[in-house]
Amino acid sequence: MKLIIAEKPSLARNIAEAIGGKTGTKMQKNAGFFSDREYIVTWAFGHLFSLSDIEYYTEGAEKGVKASWTMDNLPCFPEKFNFTLKGDEGAAKQFGVIKSLCQRSDVDTIINAGDADREGEIIVRLCISNSLKDTDKKMKRLWLPDQTPETIREALNSLKDSSDYENLASEGFARTYIDWLYGTNLTRYATLRSGMLLRVGRVIVPIVKAIYDRDMQIRNFTPEKYFSIESKEETDGETVELVSDKRFPENQVKQAQELCDKYNSLPAVVTSVKSKKTKIGPGKLYSLTKLQNFLSKKYKMTMNESLSIAQSLYERGYLTYPRTNSEYLATAEKDKMRQIIASVAKLGYPVALREDKTVFDDSKIEAHSALTPTYKIPGKKDLSEREYLVYSAVFRRFAAVFCSQPCTASKTEITVEIEGCEKFSLKGTVIIDKGWMAYDDSVQKDKFLPKLKRGDLVAHKFAPIVKTTSAPKHYTVETLNNYLKNPFRKEKAASEDSENDDEDYKAVFEGLELGTEATRTGIIENALKSEYIALSKDVYTLLPRGQYLVETLEILGISMDKYKTATLGQALKKVYHGEITVDDSVKLAENEISEVFNKTAGASGADCDIGFYSETIGVCPLCSKPVRRSFYGYGCSGYKEGCKFSIPLRICKRAIPVTVAKELLSNGKSSKLDGFISKNGKPFSAFLGIDNGKVSLLF
Repeated sequence: MKLIIAEKPSLARNIAEAIGGKTGTKMQKNAGFFSDREYIVTWAFGHLFSLSDIEYYTEGAEKGVKASWTMDNLPCFPEKFNFTLKGDEGAAKQFGVIKSLCQRSDVDTIINAGDADREGEIIVRLCISNSLKDTDKKMKRLWLPDQTPETIREALNSLKDSSDYENLASEGFARTYIDWLYGTNLTRYATLRSGMLLRVGRVIVPIVKAIYDRDMQIRNFTPEKYFSIESKEETDGETVELVSDKRFPENQVKQAQELCDKYNSLPAVVTSVKSKKTKIGPGKLYSLTKLQNFLSKKYKMTMNESLSIAQSLYERGYLTYPRTNSEYLATAEKDKMRQIIASVAKLGYPVALREDKTVFDDSKIEAHSALTPTYKIPGKKDLSEREYLVYSAVFRRFAAVFCSQPCTASKTEITVEIEGCEKFSLKGTVIIDKGWMAYDDSVQKDKFLPKLKRGDLVAHKFAPIVKTTSAPKHYTVETLNNYLKNPFRKEKAASEDSENDDEDYKAVFEGLELGTEATRTGIIENALKSEYIALSKDVYTLLPRGQYLVETLEILGISMDKYKTATLGQALKKVYHGEITVDDSVKLAENEISEVFNKTAGASGADCDIGFYSETIGVCPLCSKPVRRSFYGYGCSGYKEGCKFSIPLRICKRAIPVTVAKELLSNGKSSKLDGFISKNGKPFSAFLGIDNGKVSLLF
């Protein structure tokens, strides 16, 4: 008898239906599982087990007892990590079913049917390992790129040994342990220090930090005026716009006008007109990120909503596995694509298999191919309005990529030259035959150029035009996703027709991305719920709690930037490739976390030693009441009675440690301090003093 353990009830139902379709006999429904003469199919509810809290490992603490957070058990580095079954009644009951089925004497084979990723791998493994200690039962893996009956039946006939996925499981456990170490230790540490719940995570912090840095750039941006040299005159009844590459600062209007006068004294001649008929290729198939970018930009759909809908469509057999980071298909999938293309063609779409490397490229697939429809195509009435938007986006992109009718266009480039001075290039594109553009949403608009020919004189009258430099743009869903996928690449919109994506895929495969396709959506959603960031009409902005998080962590010496996160991501990939062990990666995280605690342990005057929230550090110079650590500094406890004395935690971007605050209260003046930063970004040194109840800089 073969026991299949699915990650979720919906997958278990799909597997049971597929098996029933194969045998022609519907599987029997039991309490917590399906069965027939050959198979038993049961299910988890996603994560039934989670890592135990710190208190589990505390010497003398009763196992599982919730206790107040304290510095006494920090940092906590377990010798062996322990998983605890979730406390709700439903989880306990279903695990009881799984355990009893695993232990049945007639079950000789157990099949892991977790989702086809590292999370799904360890979810089911934990169910098995907590059910059986030592066993000689065969362990197999059911790997499903989609959940159609045909795919499930094919996969059941080609099961692989569970050992083939050992490295994937190791990466999953390593990620779980590392995220626990960072999240549990540093969240407690930062919260106890600051007095405010601060969720510190390996990925959430660099995401909030990216938005923080961008918003600070915007807030501190000083617009500058400059002169652009432009001409906009008519030639033979058509307007010709010429814009110089040269710019002049606001104080160089004379020089700008002199250049305009020079250009205006010389003829502007068309030196070349190049036109060619060309084919425009469609965009690539969707990865999850690229699909989310499109849906956010076009329909203002949140990442959480788009992923939830795509996951639901996958579970109903309409889409392939959604949490993919690739826009390419495996060469071994060509026959599968022919089947899907045949289903699409029956609906009247002119599609045929394209076998070129812009579609099929094994080198750009880590675990899952691009997101595509399956041969099981729903009717519009089978989908809700929002489901239709998601499905239609994937379907139309598939139809565009495999469209047998090319998109042809006329591309023209006209060069106008001010003799001996500057060349101006005018470019235009006119679509001749839409081809695939009739099916995809990325429609290109025609750009017409004036009818000029080589040797024509172009009327021109250049003048200095006052313009203002623009502040950086806030992150959008698309630009933040592009940044997270490769945080070390210069920001630019990911062009749909760009062929040079080698750098991005290299970053993903090396673990340099921040988060993964499987986790990123949930982490950003957590940042939104924690009120660190806000999302409005596709635009992310920083909230006060997010600013407090980033600045407090900087003061505490907790560096969770993209470099630190990428280093840990690379370690996880090394675990996956068998280059290092799970313990090696965990040790790396433990060393990083130890550094944070070592900075303040007995380090008198350390900049990251800001004491503890509500700790009394001295006496108020105005009203003689106790001065205590507050959220934003050291404040008088008599604030309710009107005393406004306080010492900020940061002055001119320099942290003020508790030792300096105590010295200031005791002596009225601090020792000389380095590390202050002026408004124009220059470092300087100064004393701190108290003058009329206010803290000020002294030189």
